[in-house]
Amino acid sequence: MALITGGGSGIGAAAARQLLDAGHRVTVTGRGAERLRGFADQLGNPEGLLTITGDAADYDHVQAAVEATAKEFGRLDTVVANAGFATHDSVAEGDPAGWRDMVLTNVLGPALLIRASIDQLKETRGRIVLVGSVAGFVHGPGNIYGATKWAVTGLAENTRRQVTEYGVGVTLIAPGRVETPFWDDYGSLPPGHLLTSDQIAESIVWAIRQPSGVDVNTVVVRPIGQPV
Repeated sequence: MALITGGGSGIGAAAARQLLDAGHRVTVTGRGAERLRGFADQLGNPEGLLTITGDAADYDHVQAAVEATAKEFGRLDTVVANAGFATHDSVAEGDPAGWRDMVLTNVLGPALLIRASIDQLKETRGRIVLVGSVAGFVHGPGNIYGATKWAVTGLAENTRRQVTEYGVGVTLIAPGRVETPFWDDYGSLPPGHLLTSDQIAESIVWAIRQPSGVDVNTVVVRPIGQPV
């Protein structure tokens, strides 16, 4: 049983589809109720799918989603902190109006999901998957989004060092350029070859399905041809 934040589209939706196809039961959260309904309808409203509208940066919402998942499915084995977005601007020239929500969603959101789910994951000796970014390993000029993903890179290892004693695994999946709704506010897709959401979802599912006792910690996935 898995809980995926920001799962109504893009990488999160692809991961949910692949997990459902593999026989998992999945909860998907997101801010947009209409988008979640559309996602569920697209899949034929399967019994193993639970959709919950909520804000990944609001602890009450996250905690409620964790509790609803455990109640609906009887346990929680995996959480995937996928919710996130970029303002696609820079610290020297950007509009600060969007920075607060980006930082809260991208950095606070994963931490809240870990906090809300850790007791359940201790019981199941489950897994935490954080969706970071190549931008969390490579500096970009003035890139505030990148700074949030550097924080996620650090959070993954900081969390692993604490929860490994509980038998809980932690994996950071750091994609390069992926063709997803992430680029909608950018104006156009970036040049060059892009990965698909399904390709990144395969890495997430692979990490989740590792044998008991195996902890894959960092997976960086770039499309061939992306130099940085």
